[in-house]
Amino acid sequence: MAATKLAEWLELDEVRNVLVAGGNSPLDLYQRIAERQLSLSRLQVFALDEYVGVPPEEPRNCANLMRRRVVDAWHVPETNYFTISSLVGAAVASVQQHERLIEESGGLDIAILGLGQNGHLGFNEPGSAKDAPARVVHLNPISVEANRQWFSGDYVPAAGATVGLRTILAARRVLVLAFGPHKTAAVKAMAEGERTSSCPASFLQDHPNAWLFLDAPAAAGLQRPALQ
Repeated sequence: MAATKLAEWLELDEVRNVLVAGGNSPLDLYQRIAERQLSLSRLQVFALDEYVGVPPEEPRNCANLMRRRVVDAWHVPETNYFTISSLVGAAVASVQQHERLIEESGGLDIAILGLGQNGHLGFNEPGSAKDAPARVVHLNPISVEANRQWFSGDYVPAAGATVGLRTILAARRVLVLAFGPHKTAAVKAMAEGERTSSCPASFLQDHPNAWLFLDAPAAAGLQRPALQ
């Protein structure tokens, strides 16, 4: 269902600028889009975030993962792909320039996001303001542990560079994925809780074109009836 909605958006002539998230949640979605063999060479693809302190050549960092699973798989020219530096000394300037480039390019047509276990979007952790800009964030323990698991203990990044909430919330179309029982509480807070910085994803409740795709365990805490 998520792939059908995303493909519908990607085939619109006016869609150019697409923000893509790393992590496990969207990988199957990206594969399903690749299998459709859409004509997507016009796209500009922007990374959502990056682990700070992980070597740039590490294949599991956001830049390299998205290069393989989106840019190469969707046949987007490398010149149309924009990433954030993972180097400690360069990350702040890099992510700020990254966000300026998005703004100068006309803003985001599509933002593809995973929902963090603590309600974060990108590395906009709880406490992030609705108008938060691009920045480097010190991550809370639940995100640090998720990073440790992602890198199988080879790296445990405690900071992340991220596009800010103000840019994410300004995207014309937003697609969010959340799967598994460990996302149940975050989904409920996002969809039915108070709009608050304690759950940054809750700000999407006000978005005019945001779509949330869940599996049954992630949706188990919701009061509204699930569509079949």
